Amino acid sequence: MDWNHYRFRSLWALPAPAPAVYRALERVDHYPRWWRQVREVARLGDAGGIVRVRSLLPYDLTATLRERRRDPRAGILEVELSGDIEGWARWTVGARGSGTLARYEQVVEVRKPLLRRLAVPGRPAFHANHTLMMRAGRRGLASYLAAV
Repeated sequence: MDWNHYRFRSLWALPAPAPAVYRALERVDHYPRWWRQVREVARLGDAGGIVRVRSLLPYDLTATLRERRRDPRAGILEVELSGDIEGWARWTVGARGSGTLARYEQVVEVRKPLLRRLAVPGRPAFHANHTLMMRAGRRGLASYLAAV
């Protein structure tokens, strides 16, 4: 097993129409407005950016995002990640009843040296940290969409 390899999946049930959720998720530079763990986003043209995140544990992760797929009809947003983490992340957004189900998938390898050294003892804490970040993101997006 590669202890620095992670696969995450989160499901966000949101009480807003799928097109509104998709529009909010495609505007990565606005994430810090509603997702407090996304500390900073710097755009790199129309199809990329640099994002800095920090959840509960005392470390930042910085990654460069490069758009791989943007398909509003299919509800898919996918990026390639490089930097402290390398791999990919994907949002799949679809209608669910009167609201939306947003599925987040991420497959990455940690490249940040400190986190690589702590891979075995830190793995449960890293998973919990990610879970808390995603939970806060769902709540933040739901509040943001309700206010718009």
